[in-house]
Amino acid sequence: MQITLMKGKLHMASVTQAELWYDGSCAIDKDLVELAGFREFEKIDIYNVDNGERFHTYVILAEAGSGTISMNGAAARKVQVGDRVIIATYAQMEEAEADQFDPKLVYLNKDNSVERTTNTIPVQKD
Repeated sequence: MQITLMKGKLHMASVTQAELWYDGSCAIDKDLVELAGFREFEKIDIYNVDNGERFHTYVILAEAGSGTISMNGAAARKVQVGDRVIIATYAQMEEAEADQFDPKLVYLNKDNSVERTTNTIPVQKD
């Protein structure tokens, strides 16, 4: 049986641009793409923490070190510049593979600099 697990995420990224008339996609700083284990043209889910929007698009590369998180095309209507978003990818795998798998979790500061990276999420407490 295959299951779907989160492969990687950029947690609390700040939207730096919203370009309605650019090819639909999400441009992400190349360094952040690599750190989170994303691939160019990979499908991503985006969760807007500020307004509750949830949508899909795909990754395109932005200049390395730029901190760019740009929602393009129709996705530009789902955000405002400055919104905080979670960007996640998922992978399907066999359960045995999942037992050995560690996701790449990247936590960002408001300026899209890296606060920390990990592969676990602490147990939620009351």
